[in-house]
Amino acid sequence: MPRKLMMLTAYDGTRFHGWQRQTGRRTVQELLEHSLMRVVRHPINVVGCSRTDAGVHAHGHVSHFVTEHPLEVRRLRHAIGSRLSEDLEVIALREVNVRFHATHDAVSKLYRYRIHNARGRPVRRMQHRYVYHFWRHLDVDVMQAASRHFIGTQDFRAMATRAADKDNTVRTIHRCDVFRRWDEVVIEIEGSGFLYNQVRNMVGTLINVGRSFWAPDEVRRILDGRDRTQAGQKAPARGLALCWVRYPPEQLRPDCGAGKASSPAGVDSDRALPSAKGCEVRPAGGTLQDDGLDDLRDSALTEPSPG
Repeated sequence: MPRKLMMLTAYDGTRFHGWQRQTGRRTVQELLEHSLMRVVRHPINVVGCSRTDAGVHAHGHVSHFVTEHPLEVRRLRHAIGSRLSEDLEVIALREVNVRFHATHDAVSKLYRYRIHNARGRPVRRMQHRYVYHFWRHLDVDVMQAASRHFIGTQDFRAMATRAADKDNTVRTIHRCDVFRRWDEVVIEIEGSGFLYNQVRNMVGTLINVGRSFWAPDEVRRILDGRDRTQAGQKAPARGLALCWVRYPPEQLRPDCGAGKASSPAGVDSDRALPSAKGCEVRPAGGTLQDDGLDDLRDSALTEPSPG
């Protein structure tokens, strides 16, 4: 009997040409499908919550697949993981509602962008693959003031790298926070969905504010103008990571009638995420057990390529 399984993965995007399968390219989707097919012995289509760009990382990417293979979930996760490369990990695997869809059911996602804001290079801390080095001083207070213009449901055409006139470029951003952590400036953006390169274009725009190139209110003018050429440059992929994805709790149960759902989780080891009602996925106590999400606690948990 077919069963649907949700897979929580983390990956270092440096050597991947993005999530989505591409001929002749090393991608996350291709490696996962290849590993799965070696285990279950039939073709597999892994459907991801987001098609991250080349070089973008993930702490908690969610995907799903369907199989009739009877192997118990704990053993299946181990079998898949043992066939993956060192820059890709299956953190958790669990059976979910047959109607669950990793892309369409996503309620919101959190992306984090990290900027090494100091003259010295981040290589001394071995962080050069995961942060963007911008050595000019950034004013976090004005960047935070500018970020408020991004919050809400509005047209983000000015932040989309590719968007035709007929495309729906209205998206909802729930929060956009900018803060400094020693030599690092961190930008966290939570939204219900993102346009192509939207997050990296938003970051590039905030950097122009932080370096005193623009006043914070200039962001409002750029958004209202709906012209991509007026916004900031696209920030490099290496500073961006998908942290977690939120889903309705009922979709995470194998059977809708079965008790309280465990919430699926994105791993967030750097900074505790604010709790929210319902359905975020993150590990309790900072660890996950072999069977996936049994030890996760409830707290706060689509478009293509927000990178």
